[in-house]
Amino acid sequence: MAIHEEITESLMAFTENFNKNERLKIMNRDWDRVVVIQATDIDSLHTLTLVDGVVSLKEGTSNDPDLTVISDSETLADIFYGDITPTEPYNNGTLRIIGSEDDIIRLDFISLMIWGE
Repeated sequence: MAIHEEITESLMAFTENFNKNERLKIMNRDWDRVVVIQATDIDSLHTLTLVDGVVSLKEGTSNDPDLTVISDSETLADIFYGDITPTEPYNNGTLRIIGSEDDIIRLDFISLMIWGE
């Protein structure tokens, strides 16, 4: 089990690496989305906001997210640190993503662009 601070640090790493990647910023400049990250086993809730190709992170939730990413704390930390890809936990049901299929695919692609396979 990861603690809240580990999830926060993993999301900060994800945010920093996204914002340093000029190619990703250009590719996603027209994809404005709010993504809520929720742990199922601890009290941990974060919001990633993508506007004009820049990602920002805040603690807490948004009232109207485009995507909601739900999993146990360890899986969330591993995904956003890039230790694992979202594909396996998504396929085995330990990761749930609520949102449109296009947005889910885009989020998976962003993760692959940041961390590789």
